[in-house]
Amino acid sequence: MSQIKPIGDKILIKRLEAEEKTKGGIVLPESAKEKPREGRVIAVGAGKLMDNGQRAPFTVKENDRVIFSSYAGTEVKVGGEEYLILSEDEILAILK
Repeated sequence: MSQIKPIGDKILIKRLEAEEKTKGGIVLPESAKEKPREGRVIAVGAGKLMDNGQRAPFTVKENDRVIFSSYAGTEVKVGGEEYLILSEDEILAILK
């Protein structure tokens, strides 16, 4: 488990691995790979603080596989693992 606990409306994501090959079967070198915009939710904060003092529940939960915007969040590295911390509004979809 991660040593990072997001706060407020932040979510901790572990990016999924980049594709090694194109759909046509061409092997991609490391420098040509795009960073994946897909990841798995590792942890969620307490929720967005609303005007009435309560916390809004998250739409996503731990272990959900999600798609997020290309330049979303902040990349962090802890214990040799790379993570992304972002707000729930930067998540575009949950994959079923």
